[in-house]
Amino acid sequence: MIDQRLQTLLLKNKHKFMIPASLVATVNQSNSLDHAFLVLTKDRYAKIVVVDNKNHYCGQISLAMITDRLLDTQRINVNRLHKLTVADVMQTDAPAITDPVDIEENLHLLIDQSFLPVIDKDNNFCGIVTRREILKAVNFTVHTFGK
Repeated sequence: MIDQRLQTLLLKNKHKFMIPASLVATVNQSNSLDHAFLVLTKDRYAKIVVVDNKNHYCGQISLAMITDRLLDTQRINVNRLHKLTVADVMQTDAPAITDPVDIEENLHLLIDQSFLPVIDKDNNFCGIVTRREILKAVNFTVHTFGK
């Protein structure tokens, strides 16, 4: 459990924790892999959120997942980019959260994730909490605590 004084400082800028879905790059699970490859490459993201046609959270996809699926025994088979969909490759077991300001859970989960998708009770994609934003709060806290 986080000390109440520390938690108060950590949550001082909690309104900045979640980046809204409207500002987050996503791909649809039915998109081809070449589309996902282009989005990831052009936006320079390592991993992005996958949604369905109703904006429900489905999972995440990365360049590494795509290139792994393109590997044959001795070469990269780029023809698979057109044949496979995002749903064929995406990760479906990455953690998602419902409370963007649950600092204790977010700190724990962000150890192994660069971002956490935020979903509502109906699995609608609401936005992301990034490791960067949480680290800003930690940085503020450690430099303010005791003053």
